[in-house]
Amino acid sequence: MRGRSELGVSVLLLLVGVLVLSDTLTMETAANQRGPVGPRTVPVVVGVSLLVVAVVLALDVLRGGRGEGDSGEEAGSEPADWRTVALLAGIFLASAALIDPLGFPITGALLFWGSAYALGSRNLTRDPLIAAVLSMATYAAFNTLLGVPLPGGPLMGVL
Repeated sequence: MRGRSELGVSVLLLLVGVLVLSDTLTMETAANQRGPVGPRTVPVVVGVSLLVVAVVLALDVLRGGRGEGDSGEEAGSEPADWRTVALLAGIFLASAALIDPLGFPITGALLFWGSAYALGSRNLTRDPLIAAVLSMATYAAFNTLLGVPLPGGPLMGVL
């Protein structure tokens, strides 16, 4: 099994696909939400796609296929940047914890700004402005265009 670490990715995809399908198939929907394309359609497509990709990847690995790095790059030639991974994970977890009390516009801006910072951007005037615009545009698109209400937090009366 040495050199077949891609099987781990295949197992992970398989588990996520099973989880998505089991959650989707046990999801309760109201009769008025059903139609030719209901709330279960996209999750079923995603879950089945995950299962198909997991099986195809496993078969490829078992037949000797290997993932290749970028051109001119050997696997393991650079050490992992755990600081960036930890910063991104912390930002994501903080966003999940803060979305209810602060709402999406503020939390989204912090998420975008924090992600840009973790990935190396250090422009302290441009980055927060872009993060705020992205967050507000995302909030407006979901609330207005898609009809998916996101928590507004303290800005609910202003927006």
